[in-house]
Amino acid sequence: MNVSAIDWAVFWPPVRLSLQVALLSSVIAAVCGIAVAWKMSRTSFRGKIFLETAFMLPLVLPPTVVGFILLVLLGRKSLLGRWIEAIFSAPVIFSWWAAVIASVVVAFPLVYQTMKSGFSGIDRDLEDAGRSIGANEWQVFRYISLPLAGRALMTAFILGFARALGEFGATLMIAGNIPGKTQTVPTAIYVAVDSGNQTMAWMWTGSVILISFIMLLLTRQPRDGKA
Repeated sequence: MNVSAIDWAVFWPPVRLSLQVALLSSVIAAVCGIAVAWKMSRTSFRGKIFLETAFMLPLVLPPTVVGFILLVLLGRKSLLGRWIEAIFSAPVIFSWWAAVIASVVVAFPLVYQTMKSGFSGIDRDLEDAGRSIGANEWQVFRYISLPLAGRALMTAFILGFARALGEFGATLMIAGNIPGKTQTVPTAIYVAVDSGNQTMAWMWTGSVILISFIMLLLTRQPRDGKA
């Protein structure tokens, strides 16, 4: 690989945009995932299994299917798409916000499942003890449940970030591949390979591998200094 042939002005924009999209979408997915996982792990109702299955669908559906559904829901011909365009004076499709939405959708199942497992592993007696001394549900959640599920929270956020960072299919369909505007690292790699630019493809691939490795390494930090 000829490092001197790297065009850094071309290399950095997709990396910055990918980090920006991944960070914002992982925060949104984490907030939504925590709220839904808490509610679902503490309630039981008819049809719960069907709702949970729907939550997990983006994890198994082809990204192009997810992208097509989002395109229909958010396109300029849809009611929601026209409503968004009327408010912001611009369509959401083919903007970097479209990439955020696609990343939130595909990252949510990982966040939800991880947080649900974290909340399910909490000793209910500890929560009941908090209620017995007058704590309301928000206080029980804030001061007991969430701290006890702290490791699951960190894992959920990092997995959501890594999933959002690597999102390609749905992002390409609703955000496109506009250099400097909506081109993320995965779409940049696709274009680089298609045009035969192996140097840039390897550089972007290496950046994603490095970032993902660091994020996943954080989830494997030993507890109490033990390996």
